[in-house]
Amino acid sequence: MKVKEIADAAGVKPDTVRFYTREGLLNPARNPENNYQQYGADDLRRLRFARKARQLGFSLPEIRDILGEADENHSPCPMVREVFERRLADVEREIRELEQLRQRMQNALSAWKQMPDGTPDGHTICRLIEHWDDGADEPSSEFKGDCCHDGDH
Repeated sequence: MKVKEIADAAGVKPDTVRFYTREGLLNPARNPENNYQQYGADDLRRLRFARKARQLGFSLPEIRDILGEADENHSPCPMVREVFERRLADVEREIRELEQLRQRMQNALSAWKQMPDGTPDGHTICRLIEHWDDGADEPSSEFKGDCCHDGDH
């Protein structure tokens, strides 16, 4: 199979095939008549595997390691489980952090709806942000009511 043919068979773009070839995940033979890369059934299997592994969040180095284990006739499954458990824990931590960020953003937006706009006065840029108390999830008690100097003070 040529690049486009294997790409179509695997459901990826030709650039993906070229990338994985450069990275050593695929090992096409060279056609001696035209010097084109010829991909075989093993390359297609590896390409489909790499696509699925990427969809599950595995990195290119991790995929390379998994394929390397398989190439050595060792089961990569224990490594896959270990990496996946670690990755899942990371994703769960990131989700918690994003949920906390969402809550801070909702609290800030709710508080800021009550505050008038203004323009910077040389001492502040925007008091909405400057007077936000990181720990309290709301504006600090020193907030005086206007966002920025409006020229009337």
